[in-house]
Amino acid sequence: MHEYKLVVLGLEGIGNSALTGQFVQGIFVEQYDPTVEDSYRKQVEVDAQQCMLEILDTAGTDDVPMILVGYKCDLEDEKVVGKEQGQNLTRQWNNCSFLESSSKSKINVNEIFYDLAD
Repeated sequence: MHEYKLVVLGLEGIGNSALTGQFVQGIFVEQYDPTVEDSYRKQVEVDAQQCMLEILDTAGTDDVPMILVGYKCDLEDEKVVGKEQGQNLTRQWNNCSFLESSSKSKINVNEIFYDLAD
């Protein structure tokens, strides 16, 4: 079984822990609780292969695969970064992937983590 170590990074309060919680536990936490560091493990199937994902939810940085996520895509009126702007940023950051996501509406939640393990 392939094992992948993933790190979720981002500014405080934008939805990092909500995304991780939705993916790992299938729940959306409404109330914000600042994360110092949480770790999770989840077994998934990606491209017909079983994978173990070790996910670290932190504000730190490391040499890890990157994907830029536009959170809360279901809230069009509250978007800070648009799709085009996000795609332009990925070109500046070594052509990492960009996906828009909503933890609350379950949009691209699994795809984000599968893309990192691919």
